[in-house]
Amino acid sequence: MTIPASAEKIGGRLPSASEKAAANQLRKVLASHAAGDAKLRVLAKDDRKPSEVTLTPGLSALLMELLRYIGKGDAVTLVPVSQMLTTQQAADILNVSRPHLISLLEKGAIKFELVGRHRRISANDLFAYRHARDEKRSRALRDLAEMDADLI
Repeated sequence: MTIPASAEKIGGRLPSASEKAAANQLRKVLASHAAGDAKLRVLAKDDRKPSEVTLTPGLSALLMELLRYIGKGDAVTLVPVSQMLTTQQAADILNVSRPHLISLLEKGAIKFELVGRHRRISANDLFAYRHARDEKRSRALRDLAEMDADLI
């Protein structure tokens, strides 16, 4: 089974039909080896001998999630946790408006730094806020479901 590799950058655009097909094919290969450490043999077009790569279950799961989005035709952006984000980038990640994000920053809900007169948010701090926000929402939903069950 050969999966075509492309040196072209995927970021900033939607994946092509061939990239979607390759992503789905590779995801199926990874899924079949997801039980433990998977040893995969990778063949590049210009290499004379294959390279062996061992994928841990965590790395396999991460790659499968990434490939699932690409396989569906979604654009994917990777954000290193050490990256400093603009307010617009942070708002996009949280799926909120920029003015709402600014109000969260001013209330102290998310830490930020001023670079000149521009606010910058650490991706790590933003992801911590998002995780806490999502946990709070999940608890509230569980509580509502329990109250609803009590009424029945």
